Amino acid sequence: MPNSGFKVIVTRKLPDTVQSRLKELFDVEFSQNDIPLSRNELLEAMKRADVLVPTLNDNIDASLLAEAGNRLKLLANYGSGVDHIDVEAAHKQGILVSNSPTISSSDTADMTIALILAVMRRFKEGSNVMESGDWQGWAPSAFLGTRVSGKTIGILGMGRIGTALAERARAFGLNVHYHNRKKVHPDTETRLNAKYFKDFHTMLPEIDILATCCPLSDETHHILDTKALSLMKPTAVVVNTARGALIEEEALEAALLNGRLAAAGLDVLATGKNVNKTLCELPNVMLLPHMGSATQEARHEMGETVILNIKMHQDGHRPPNMCIPKF
Repeated sequence: MPNSGFKVIVTRKLPDTVQSRLKELFDVEFSQNDIPLSRNELLEAMKRADVLVPTLNDNIDASLLAEAGNRLKLLANYGSGVDHIDVEAAHKQGILVSNSPTISSSDTADMTIALILAVMRRFKEGSNVMESGDWQGWAPSAFLGTRVSGKTIGILGMGRIGTALAERARAFGLNVHYHNRKKVHPDTETRLNAKYFKDFHTMLPEIDILATCCPLSDETHHILDTKALSLMKPTAVVVNTARGALIEEEALEAALLNGRLAAAGLDVLATGKNVNKTLCELPNVMLLPHMGSATQEARHEMGETVILNIKMHQDGHRPPNMCIPKF
């Protein structure tokens, strides 16, 4: 029987298999309508919970944590990224933070490849003309895209997702360059035939595709700004499946409108659910609603990781996926 004195509150609707398992193990409360909680609703949930299971929609900052009271002891995030949580402030108040990284790295890498193919081969334009009924039949000069094989991809962030992407990129005949805080293991670098660039800006003129695979932090916020975009080839494309705020959206929009960048594929936006109208209407921009990890398998695995973190905490142990603050 679940311990009625140990309250778990989940801020969004999770997959049915995950919710069923949570019900078996814990005294758990779920979101009733699957709409992101308001700030006041989030605060009330934090005050009533021993464990809160937030998602990336929940902005848990220092001021909210300061008002949360003394009951909350764990933020068991459903998802890998925790840039929406002030981990340092939580730590100072004795609240642990855990995340749920899974093998969804492969799913996000797959989505990145899909976006690369979509923008370089002009899928959006082709689909639009078919759906509109305006197609006049095959023409030798219509919808000419760019060959993917033989081009060079620059990967920003060579963690789990970046490495999975590099493996797929090699299968498509791409040359792999990467920028990371440090070089990957020599064996990995050799296997992927990957070239390391210590300086991000030095890599940009050398690549045909930029794929962002790094977490959002103070250092990476707007890392792709006007200056960075100006260093890229006008034939290059940008694909972002990580976090929207890695890119200065106004600078990206200007580069696309002025012909200084060929195309963009974005699974994330700087303003969350508020879609940039200009980007949405551009024929050379493919937008997706944050679908990188949206497979049944990945979302189930994320839930199982959340459950493991909660159970270990309940049993008096450190959650295996605890996030350590950077002081």
